[in-house]
Amino acid sequence: MTKPITPIITSLLDNDLYKFTMLQAMLHQFPQTHGVYRFRCRNYQDTAYPLADIKPALEAQLDHLCQLSFTQDELDYLSGLRFIRADFVDYLELFKLKRRHIHVSIDDKNRLNIDIEGPMIQAMFFEVFVLAIVNELYYQQLTTPKIIEEGERRLQQKVDLLQRYAGEQSRSMPPFIIADFGTRRRFSKAWHTHVVETLHKAAPSIVRGTSNVYLAKKLKITPIGTMAHEFMQAFQALDVRLRDSQKAALEAWVHEYRGDLGIALTDVVGMDAFLRDFDLYFAKLFDGLRHDSGDPYAWGDKAINHYRQLKIDPKTKVLTFSDGLHIKKAWQLHEYFKERIQTSFGIGTNLTNDMGLTQLNIVLKLVECNGQPVAKLSDSPGKTMIHNDTYLAYLRQVFDIKEEQDQ
Repeated sequence: MTKPITPIITSLLDNDLYKFTMLQAMLHQFPQTHGVYRFRCRNYQDTAYPLADIKPALEAQLDHLCQLSFTQDELDYLSGLRFIRADFVDYLELFKLKRRHIHVSIDDKNRLNIDIEGPMIQAMFFEVFVLAIVNELYYQQLTTPKIIEEGERRLQQKVDLLQRYAGEQSRSMPPFIIADFGTRRRFSKAWHTHVVETLHKAAPSIVRGTSNVYLAKKLKITPIGTMAHEFMQAFQALDVRLRDSQKAALEAWVHEYRGDLGIALTDVVGMDAFLRDFDLYFAKLFDGLRHDSGDPYAWGDKAINHYRQLKIDPKTKVLTFSDGLHIKKAWQLHEYFKERIQTSFGIGTNLTNDMGLTQLNIVLKLVECNGQPVAKLSDSPGKTMIHNDTYLAYLRQVFDIKEEQDQ
């Protein structure tokens, strides 16, 4: 008999909000879109043991994941979110992930490969679950009482820091706001819950939300999220000119949410190319912008200058930072920008996987859509992920982007 597993994912709500919001938009507007996703560990040389070793356990966890469905209580919670439509909840009531769309293998260098291929309204929902499972399986083999003790020590340091910042906040300035963005790279599901609950209780005026819908429901805090790179990337292969793909994606988002979820992601083909498309129309329609690569100070200054050139008061807008943050860095950015624009911060790995161990740098990215390559041209060297150099060169040419020094 096969030994029963302890499931890591026990609820389909244990996912980031932007997966639901993107899924709803794709279902309503582009339901037949086909996607291919590829897994990569960017620091596999630094792992304590080969990720290939977790393959049997990963296969078993995926089998269990694909048996899950939404409960009535979970559907009722989603129905209570203003931007979730009734017909989408009806779709989710019937929803199950299909095991045939995901394949795990080991390559000739003993590296773990995970490939997802299928309709995007299926395939896009795997990513966060898969990354969380890989992380937890990997760290299960490294967990000791000393590791947990070190995690608690670091968590208490965060509590102390947040309480200090809460006392230093000026009521006359925009508030310092943090949300948990750490589902994908968390140490474990249990640790994730412990961290978010602890930090929210310690500084509720600062730690106001989480990207994880399950935790938002459980802890009665705000679910946070809008769009991810895959949504913008998909439009590179939909029925629009490549040069118009960003504008088409933003237009589709506005059409779907009509004023809700108004934070636009800027680094799919770089900030400069984004701002060329982010004209007065979009600048008025969207509440603000999200930073996910490149120098955050230079990025924020560019955003503020862009609003000013459009005769928009930057103080009416918000910049959301979400790239490799920790609490102190977020506070420094807040202090730098607070007199000119509102800010908020999404902190991931440093909240949910700060245990003194080397953190896995793993991603699962959309690389193909409707049979065509798609790519993200990050503002940070090394983040671009594509398997087609010809398309990459074409994308750079169309958006007038200089070649990265390091990929």
